[in-house]
Amino acid sequence: MTIRDIQALRVLAAELRLHIVRMMGPNKAHHFGGSLSVADMVTALYFAKMRYDPQNPQWPERDRFLMSKGHCVPAQYAALAMLGVIPIEELPTLKVLGTRLQGHPASHLVPGLEGCTGSLGQGLSFSNGMALAGRVKGLDYRVYCVIGDGEMQEGQVWEAAMTASYRCLGNVTALIDRNGLKGMDASCCAKCMDPLDTRWETFGWRAREIDGHDMAQIVEALDWADQSDEVPTVIIANTVKGKGISFIEGQPQYHNGVLTDEQFERAIAELEATLQEVREEQA
Repeated sequence: MTIRDIQALRVLAAELRLHIVRMMGPNKAHHFGGSLSVADMVTALYFAKMRYDPQNPQWPERDRFLMSKGHCVPAQYAALAMLGVIPIEELPTLKVLGTRLQGHPASHLVPGLEGCTGSLGQGLSFSNGMALAGRVKGLDYRVYCVIGDGEMQEGQVWEAAMTASYRCLGNVTALIDRNGLKGMDASCCAKCMDPLDTRWETFGWRAREIDGHDMAQIVEALDWADQSDEVPTVIIANTVKGKGISFIEGQPQYHNGVLTDEQFERAIAELEATLQEVREEQA
């Protein structure tokens, strides 16, 4: 992938962050922090890596993407809207009574979603099931699962990790959104997972650690994951919760927080300035 291609993805990621915050709006609680920290990974998956047909979201041979940390689904809604799977105009209906765009993924309502997630710890097990189904059906699609670093404190994640390596699910790639924060405090305050790469390798996975906001590193790591036939891979992405908005970055209160009208306008201004900057770098 060329430097120009990477720069184009950076523009898309900046646009995606704007859609996330605009759809959330002011004066209502939303998961700003994690939705913004996964934005670069979501962009790389949908616009560069995955084999995916926006005109046919149920295409049997598509690659699958599961947002295990389901409260961050606004990032996925934004990507699906940018691809034309759902209307851009529908995004502001997020969490409005009767909307398709629930605060956690409702796959029976929204095309392009692979499962109902958000009960933390279950996504990797779900991903293993999709990978095994592909094996049974003779399909060679890949399954990508985004997991929160706090979510890894759920025992089911590690049961699923053992299953994936035991079943030789080389078509499963986990991406850890390692932003260092949970809902109210640091991710490490309950259980320390370091050294995280060694822990995953002990469970039989190939592991790589990257900067989760460096688009070139993300794309390179996703290409690296493809090189595995029988061993599952994990990409440990070091990220910043609330990435892109100065007063939200690294602040746990915006895990599920509310922006005032003034804060909302400030956030939009910062994101628009970033978008303008990356567009100028692309030119």
